Amino acid sequence: MTAQLCYFFKCIGMSHRGSLEYWPHRRAQRLLPRVRNWPTPAEPSVLSLVAFKAGMTHIGMIDDSQSPTKGQEITRAATVVVFPKMFVYGARLYKKSYLYRQPATEVYDAAMAEKVGIKKVKSGNVEEAKKKAGEYDEVTALAFADPTPLGIGIKKMIRFEFPVGGKDTASKIAFIEKAIGKEIKPSEVLANGDFIDIIGISMGKGWEGPIHRFGASRQYHKATGKRRHISPLGAFSPGKVLFSVPQAGHLGFNYRTEINKRVLKIGTIQDAASVTPNGGFLNFGTIKNDYLLLAGSVVGPAKRLLRIRKALRASRKPVAPKITYISLESKQGA
Repeated sequence: MTAQLCYFFKCIGMSHRGSLEYWPHRRAQRLLPRVRNWPTPAEPSVLSLVAFKAGMTHIGMIDDSQSPTKGQEITRAATVVVFPKMFVYGARLYKKSYLYRQPATEVYDAAMAEKVGIKKVKSGNVEEAKKKAGEYDEVTALAFADPTPLGIGIKKMIRFEFPVGGKDTASKIAFIEKAIGKEIKPSEVLANGDFIDIIGISMGKGWEGPIHRFGASRQYHKATGKRRHISPLGAFSPGKVLFSVPQAGHLGFNYRTEINKRVLKIGTIQDAASVTPNGGFLNFGTIKNDYLLLAGSVVGPAKRLLRIRKALRASRKPVAPKITYISLESKQGA
């Protein structure tokens, strides 16, 4: 009897309904990914950077894990992400209201603010903010990135906000004050072997049916109607289609967070040729600024904007890897 029921449910497309791990299946609202949680280190430091995905390659390295190949040379897939030039132009201070924190005041550097198109520059005083540091619950840094020198067709300034490390609000304000007007160098924030979190937006695939979108089973070949649809859509009562029933809709272009991505190498524009394949990366080109070599894959297509966060839940202590080989084979024929 059990086998007959399984066969019956398979015929009507109810054997596999796909994963509800990510819900709802909706498009991201903007290209700059949102970050909901941040680490809280005691030392004043930059907690976030922005970068663009360039492409993938493969490397040779000495395995330093606890696998059976420990100490041997192995081959791993790796992803190259490129950093635009990033600058801090101000700070935003928050006060806690009845329900949540709300922006109370902002402090700008007038010359830097004009570069990002802020017409009405608020000439806030940093010294006054320091004196009233006890009145604020949180302070974040305001920064912008200039992707023009990368040569990937993106010329608009990218404005983003990120918190900084520190024990109290006063130390955070003092850290941001020193950083205003200066370029954020990735080598000053990250080191080889560090673990980071990548927040990005997956590749968009347009409108898809429930078979591709949720992995539901096809209808039995003698069933009436169509094969690539869900039947039935639910019980007679309640008289509505529940959210858990797979239906056609937009697939991809969703927010995704990948934790504990290992930094294999932090490079500068001077040694960009050591990771740029012959002919450049497909749909991206050559590396023209500081870059990051990460272990494994990264969400999204080439030129996709990524946010890099210091690891919220690092799996192990950072150890600089020993890289023996970086592939420079052309990707144009792939």
